[in-house]
Amino acid sequence: MQGMQRLKNRILLFVNDCFEDKHNAAIGVFLQALHTKSCNRFCVIVGNKLKKSDSKMMKENLLKQIEFIKEIDKIKYIQRRTKLFKSDRNENDAEHSWHLAMMAMVLSEHSDAKIDLLKVIKMVLIHDIVEIDTGDIFLYDLNKNHDNTEEELKAAKRIFGILPEKQAAEFIKIWIEFEDGITNEAKFAKSLDKLEPMLQNATNNGGTWKEFDVKYQTVYDKKKSIKNGSTKLWDYAENLIKESVEKGFLDE
Repeated sequence: MQGMQRLKNRILLFVNDCFEDKHNAAIGVFLQALHTKSCNRFCVIVGNKLKKSDSKMMKENLLKQIEFIKEIDKIKYIQRRTKLFKSDRNENDAEHSWHLAMMAMVLSEHSDAKIDLLKVIKMVLIHDIVEIDTGDIFLYDLNKNHDNTEEELKAAKRIFGILPEKQAAEFIKIWIEFEDGITNEAKFAKSLDKLEPMLQNATNNGGTWKEFDVKYQTVYDKKKSIKNGSTKLWDYAENLIKESVEKGFLDE
């Protein structure tokens, strides 16, 4: 009985849509049902119509989602300047994003504020997808501003726009939230994003710091925002910077 009532409620909304649009093909179904003079028959006809409509939408959504999954495979080809731990191979964006997601799960207890861990994981997994179009911008690049948000927003709309509308809107919203860096989740996600390459450089005798002659103060200024998401992680990072200077990995 409850199932039939729910179907009748859906039918009422369906009929209202029919009257709002005179060209709606569903009107024919409605008129056909009226001629049967049977509510049950009406329910069957419209119910079948709704099932076919839902099935078609699900198929369309699936095709869009599969297309998105294929598109983001390109992130595996985006090379970063930093190298893997104790390695001479450059990390790619997919590896970086995966590593941040793991760091989020492992280090979440060190966030200064209460956070939605799932949202943080979503942020770090999608935050660099825009680099499929824009490429990776090196943090210490003196020729191009790292905060190329306008160019990246255009990329976000194109790539996430491949998804079904509702899902695309959710992904863009999460990406913008990360970029703005205002919420607790965004602050913590950004802390992880800044910490990971430091850990890599420290295991590679200075890594990009040595390769591009980056000085202590520059690293300190670029990384001190880690404390916005976690004072504990910043304490660790600050000590790591000092140790790197002592070991000769980072010049003053």
